[in-house]
Amino acid sequence: MKIRGAEIAIEEFGSGVNVIWGHGLTQSRALENQRPLITLSSLDARVLRYDARGHGDSESTSDLNGYGWDELAEDQLTLATALGIGRYVAAGASMGAATALHAAVISPERVVGLVLVIPPTGWETRAEQTSVYEQSASLIETVGVERVVAVGSLITPPDPFVDDAEFYARRAEGLYSWNPSRLAHVMRGATRAQLPTRQQIASIRCPTLILAWTGDPGHPIGTAAELSRLIPHATVHVDSTAAAVDRWTAHVADFLDELGQTD
Repeated sequence: MKIRGAEIAIEEFGSGVNVIWGHGLTQSRALENQRPLITLSSLDARVLRYDARGHGDSESTSDLNGYGWDELAEDQLTLATALGIGRYVAAGASMGAATALHAAVISPERVVGLVLVIPPTGWETRAEQTSVYEQSASLIETVGVERVVAVGSLITPPDPFVDDAEFYARRAEGLYSWNPSRLAHVMRGATRAQLPTRQQIASIRCPTLILAWTGDPGHPIGTAAELSRLIPHATVHVDSTAAAVDRWTAHVADFLDELGQTD
């Protein structure tokens, strides 16, 4: 589907409350399927999944500013309109969580709930992370994806994955699946991304579920804690084990059930 100058690959399934799910940076629907954090197909919901611009089967665009989280939120809202989706739960992981936050700020009358999975770095801590993305993009362009994979293998996994023997291999396979120039482009585009201001986030009034894990500087628990402080109707779970993360789908299902009863 063509929206805002990019062909966006989508899929829909299920019935119930409308949920629009956004994946993380360098992810896609296909890559998420290998190790989903949330089993979307098990939810009592009409789910719309899509590959963000520049990712997966969606079209890349040249303007780096188009990869800012506020612009990705405009993509999401435009996509919802094109598909006849009025009010919906904005949900997603990492970049997808940040996209959902911006959608709630831009169009609060349409976003009836938020599911924010591993919200990423923001505000004062964002500059350090964007530096990592710029360095990664430069490495890919000069010496190849292999160097980024090698550097990544030196970084300790988030706490829930410290005993996951396939963590590094899965990450490497995902990066190698990309066209290198396309991967560098979306990483550089991520340097344009920032969370909404604290004042903007404090204006959000819809019920919000925040799911975070420990041991991940790119998705620090400080962001989750600050979001839960700013959003009046937020519930937060911070977990450190794989078993606890495996219960996240159940948390989302309970959240949607409660939302359906009060909406």
